[in-house]
Amino acid sequence: MRKKSLKIFVLSVVLLAGILLLHKIWQAYYDRRCPNFSQAAELYVYPGATPDSVKALVSEKCWPTNGKSWSRAMASVSSVRPGHYTVDKSCSSLYVARMLSHGWQTPVNLVLSGTMRQQGAIARKISRQLLLDSLDVICAMRDSALLASLDFTPDQVFALFMPDTYQVYWTDSMPSVLKVQKAAYDAFWTQENREKAKKQGLTPLEVSILASIVNGETNHEPEMPSIAGVYLNRLHIGMPLQADPTVSYCFDYTINRVLRKHTEVDSPFNTYMHVGLPPAPICVPTKAALQAVLDPDKHQYLFFCASPAFDGTHLFAATLSEHNRNAVAYQRALDVRNRSKSVTR
Repeated sequence: MRKKSLKIFVLSVVLLAGILLLHKIWQAYYDRRCPNFSQAAELYVYPGATPDSVKALVSEKCWPTNGKSWSRAMASVSSVRPGHYTVDKSCSSLYVARMLSHGWQTPVNLVLSGTMRQQGAIARKISRQLLLDSLDVICAMRDSALLASLDFTPDQVFALFMPDTYQVYWTDSMPSVLKVQKAAYDAFWTQENREKAKKQGLTPLEVSILASIVNGETNHEPEMPSIAGVYLNRLHIGMPLQADPTVSYCFDYTINRVLRKHTEVDSPFNTYMHVGLPPAPICVPTKAALQAVLDPDKHQYLFFCASPAFDGTHLFAATLSEHNRNAVAYQRALDVRNRSKSVTR
């Protein structure tokens, strides 16, 4: 009887141990393989975040189906890495825990577009999209050694940027961002584009300089080749560019309208006083402006002014007298417009 009872006891213990083992195996399988989140979410983990705080963040955003599974997975995490992470419904608890502890980030889009003519504005644009301080961005843009490694100088840094959308990591350093820009710059400057620049008598840097002036004159891409053609015509005959955007650059773009007194500023960037191109770009040129300089319209125009239609286009002229007539027509239209605004007020 005792032997039978002992046998039953042993079998019970073995059975219980087996059940517990199977339960552990099932838990391990579930934690490792089974989807455990009801809601997909993008998470940003900042420096200093703790495993507990991130565990709570995931629970709040992603709604674990099995809370115990999520807790077990995070119990083995001693630290989490800053970054941008994507949790989707197919993720298991253990995968997400490892993703956070090993830093398996999801790339983000870095969008470089719009007007980029001041370093501070560029720094703010980048720092709003990445885990970077604006000051760190500006310091990198002025770092002679860093830029020299990319074959640029601080004065030329606007030429290094290529407006586009890039996939980078949220925690990338500014040197990494600049290396991405250098790769895009090199990709743009194909042998074909270098030959086109040579045909215009320009180096790649000089193309960027002239393109930055074209950008300063207009955002209307269809007209860029015509404006580029005007400035190339002036360059080829030794005529001063007399480009208002270069004067605005001398005043850090703080003036709304370029007056005669402004054109007397003593600066190598003042194309009213100095013949030829300024020494460096005055803003970040767009690809459309770069292409306009490489493929300009062929014409005899030497002048242009804003259209009296106020539609963002320009009137072009081959002679100064024709240009003056266009300028008078624009000024008359502007006067009428201003008087109309005064009456409505």
